[in-house]
Amino acid sequence: MTSPTVPGAAPADGSNAARAVVATDGPAPVGPTPDGPAPTAGTLPAEGTLPADGPARQPWLRFALLVAILGAAAGSLLLWSPTSLLDGGLSDGTPWYWRAPLFTAVYAVGTVAFFPRPALNAAAGLLLGVQEGLLLAVLGTTLGAAIAFGLARWLGQDALRRLLRGRMLQAVDRHFTDQGFRSVLLLRLFPGLPFQAANYGAAVSGVRFGSFIGATALGVIPVTAVYVSAAATAREPGSAGFLLSVGALGLLGLASLVPLGRAAVRRRRATNG
Repeated sequence: MTSPTVPGAAPADGSNAARAVVATDGPAPVGPTPDGPAPTAGTLPAEGTLPADGPARQPWLRFALLVAILGAAAGSLLLWSPTSLLDGGLSDGTPWYWRAPLFTAVYAVGTVAFFPRPALNAAAGLLLGVQEGLLLAVLGTTLGAAIAFGLARWLGQDALRRLLRGRMLQAVDRHFTDQGFRSVLLLRLFPGLPFQAANYGAAVSGVRFGSFIGATALGVIPVTAVYVSAAATAREPGSAGFLLSVGALGLLGLASLVPLGRAAVRRRRATNG
């Protein structure tokens, strides 16, 4: 008389065939099996995981995208000119509610495409006069700086901050992080520093977006006003406004040469000493 067998239980004879039947009746065993130890976890990568070098490669991929965007923007100047577009699109009959946003947008895109700001400021003075030209030039400058800052912060900061290894670069980064508004304001007041270099340098640092925008809008007013006034009064070369603007431009040029002179003196002293 044979005893009834329990479903899913192996017979007592211990045969391999019986064990194989048991293994197919239920879920795979978690612990050690009679034939050997259980497979260890982690032998295969989990589904949906990235390769080990994926996260490390992503910042440089974003930086490559940034370079491609800026290269395309600069190359587009071969097909169009901001000053020519403004000169042809901003006639006296253009309504003011179209003229202001059009000029601001073209100015901003021009700065992102590395078009010289003095030429854009001169166009503002010639086409719009001193007051409206200065206002829209400052707005366009601020908007262009915001676009450049956003692109560089989003696409380039993670990659470029890894290069800040020297003591001097780290000290500059701490200064911008701790005193962002003051640092950006000084950069904008200095006429010899390229506009886009300040945008991207600030974006790589730890300066906040609000501090960057506020300091930019305030700091570009003096230099922008000089160029706009000079262009607006160019039709009257003997006027007081034109002479003052030309004198201010001369002072700005001399101010931009001061750092170069100091650097030459330090280099000469280091060579002689």
